[in-house]
Amino acid sequence: MKKIILSTLILFALSGCKKESQKADDLTASPDSASMVENTDSENATYALPEIAPENIGKYLAQNNDTLYVTNFFATWCGPCIREIPHFKNKMAELKGKPVKFTFVNLDEKSDWNSVVKKFTDENGLSENTVLLDGKRLDQNFFPKNFQKWDGGSIPFTYMRKGNKTDEYLGMMTEDVLTSKINSFIK
Repeated sequence: MKKIILSTLILFALSGCKKESQKADDLTASPDSASMVENTDSENATYALPEIAPENIGKYLAQNNDTLYVTNFFATWCGPCIREIPHFKNKMAELKGKPVKFTFVNLDEKSDWNSVVKKFTDENGLSENTVLLDGKRLDQNFFPKNFQKWDGGSIPFTYMRKGNKTDEYLGMMTEDVLTSKINSFIK
């Protein structure tokens, strides 16, 4: 019963966006101390993007230091997600060399990791900044444990943290909103 409820929640979360074609440079983000798992099953053995375990995402999001962590949850089939990617890429280029780390957490189906997600991240220069999150591994505590505003009902979702200061934004960000939010952390 829990699996049915969890699956329904994930489907509901991902239904906030409809599938659309995707188009979206050079990004640099390291997983830092977050525990990542390399894909080792035969389906994903050749795919270089790391998978982050749901139980470890909280550790990554809770890093408390002088670096600004900008974490964007997206899927390649989500139109609003894809439309905001260029804004993030512009900020990444502008802030290159500064203590800001951008990470894109992909929520596509695991069966798409080796094809659609790989193609999208390669074409858009996001491979070094993308981690994979298997939504089927999320439990009912994932969202309330890690976020104040996001219940998994829709994407895109962006979480920012620097030290003890955090910000959560649900929905597609314009470049002006992204700039404003980042500036509130780095000024």
